Amino acid sequence: MHSQLNPVGSMNMLSQVEVDQLHQSATSELYNLYRNCSLAVLNAGSHTDDAEQIYQQFTDFQIQVLRRERGVKIDLQNPPLHAFVDGKIIKGIQEHLSVVLRDILFTSSRYKDMTDISEQITHITFDILRNADIIRPETDPNLITCWGGHSINHLEYKYTKEVGYQLGLRNFNICTGCGPGAMKGPMKGATIGHAKQRNNQGRYIGLTEPSIIAAEPPNPIVNELVIMPDIEKRLEAFVRISHGIIIFPGGAGTAEELLYILGIMLNSKNQAQKLPIILTGPAESAEYFQGIDAFIGATLGEKAQNLYTIIVGDAQKVAQTLKAGLVDVLTYRKQIGDAYHYNWSLVIEPDFQHPFEPTHENMSNQNISFDQDTATLAANLRRVFSGIVSGNVKSHGIKAVREKGPFKISGDSHIMALMDKLLKSFVAQQRMKLPGTKYQPCYEVIGG
Repeated sequence: MHSQLNPVGSMNMLSQVEVDQLHQSATSELYNLYRNCSLAVLNAGSHTDDAEQIYQQFTDFQIQVLRRERGVKIDLQNPPLHAFVDGKIIKGIQEHLSVVLRDILFTSSRYKDMTDISEQITHITFDILRNADIIRPETDPNLITCWGGHSINHLEYKYTKEVGYQLGLRNFNICTGCGPGAMKGPMKGATIGHAKQRNNQGRYIGLTEPSIIAAEPPNPIVNELVIMPDIEKRLEAFVRISHGIIIFPGGAGTAEELLYILGIMLNSKNQAQKLPIILTGPAESAEYFQGIDAFIGATLGEKAQNLYTIIVGDAQKVAQTLKAGLVDVLTYRKQIGDAYHYNWSLVIEPDFQHPFEPTHENMSNQNISFDQDTATLAANLRRVFSGIVSGNVKSHGIKAVREKGPFKISGDSHIMALMDKLLKSFVAQQRMKLPGTKYQPCYEVIGG
């Protein structure tokens, strides 16, 4: 199939330099990045979370940006057919394709050499979000981030929709990782809540990054998509623009997200911060939260457990709790003179900002012991779970495991036993990958 289409929004006009940057070349890393992210967006709705498999399935896919008299066109060769209806591309996918063009060009031209200075990383995160028109000071500050697994069961998915519905009735906007499962459910529910309130300005923000977008492509409800450069800036974007966080059941990626926010909030410099964190799911998922809570208590302690509230089987209470918590969030930010729409005052240490490359060496070298403060332990645990996500669904991680075997995870014997138990529960509950294939662990817990 061959198709040409116009970018939408600000990307319908590009400079000569920008067009040349995206010209296909065997040595062009930027082009390959642009191609792969575009393919991921076009392949939304696929039934696999194996990024490498997706790329191999569409080896003949090509995309070019062409100069034309009235701007530019995107030329597609052999794209996934389900992105089209009667020969015309689906409007939402066309918008998401334009986002890929916008974010890849902006980040590459403005931040070719990423800094490792903490303040600059926070500014880069802000700058990318601002360029994407995510930060809107003229709107009500009411954004709830929802984290959770892409592979959840039907009861859990139905519950995520119910929570989203209750949030929508209270005019909350939704931000997720943009994919399926617990990322799609809250958005889907919120659309009904917004419709009942005659709110036609509902925001469904999806934050992703290049290495995960193929495995978790943007769901069709996302009306504001942003592609951050890496997982660390994606996570920082989540917490800085949010006024509350909900964590639904999930696997290694959800554990990574929970450890990230807990590690930040455990920092004594953030002791006064107001950011409600709620772990929730249907009554049938109570055992899941007991396991997560036990793991956090045994590794990071009671102080970490006190940072979140567990609410099981009560979607209305979740929304009411966040509505009450929003008052505290906004009051605190007003008192200290911080922005309502971007939490500048939240201190995020370099351990949580610098990109982690999940190589076999880096995975085995993580310090997983009690011989460090809890925030640092949370950062190291976060990296381990991030590596497991990579080995499960990300192309480079899958290749590394195939070539060198599973990642070796070692550390304090007590923590290893706790981690092994938690990971086995994720596997048993089919939370590591989409159901349909037998899961082969990409990791080996030493001493678990």
